[in-house]
Amino acid sequence: MIRVPEPERMDLPSEAEAYAAADFSDVNQAFVERLLVLTQPRKTAVALDLGTGPADIPNRLTPLCPGWRIVAVDASYAMLRIAGTRCSKAVALVLADAKTLPFPDNSFNIVFSNSILHHINEVSLFWKELHRIAAQKCLIFLRDLFRPSSKEEAWTIVQKYSGNESQTLKEEFFRSLLAAYTPQEVRQQLQTAGLSDLVVDLASDRHMDIWGIIKK
Repeated sequence: MIRVPEPERMDLPSEAEAYAAADFSDVNQAFVERLLVLTQPRKTAVALDLGTGPADIPNRLTPLCPGWRIVAVDASYAMLRIAGTRCSKAVALVLADAKTLPFPDNSFNIVFSNSILHHINEVSLFWKELHRIAAQKCLIFLRDLFRPSSKEEAWTIVQKYSGNESQTLKEEFFRSLLAAYTPQEVRQQLQTAGLSDLVVDLASDRHMDIWGIIKK
């Protein structure tokens, strides 16, 4: 199935509110647990969350990682408004595009993201920017959807995992699956970007993990 791009930002308040109201607790907790396994034994870090949404993942991390300074970025003002009402004061919220981040080179030693890549259409700019802001030996951990083989398979996944959510969220999920990249496409992106040390693994029947240590 050919990729069908979707808008990079959830700018509409109704979309942001539907996303923030959905129950991603199990998915987000699994993400946090995997991230903490990968980052051991780092007690202190300057960490960046790309595409933070309502900032649920940074909120889960702050009590577990008191030595981390966490910066959470999203390109949607509507989403960050929601995050601001929920977010721990220990998390710095920044409105920015992940392809043009307002940070100096080598700023972070942990970069993580849950479900940003399928929103990105100019992926070469995204990977270049990630490489730029990552310090030497930075740990990268991205988890994202991967594209099913057909629209029918995509809709089956939607029904399986969001059957009790709003119709708005179901439609968003369906569009996200169609906009996702395949693991092979991501491996080719990493090869082109000079990031072939990063590994692409399947994490579930709909998610893939992209992780590893940046070497400069």
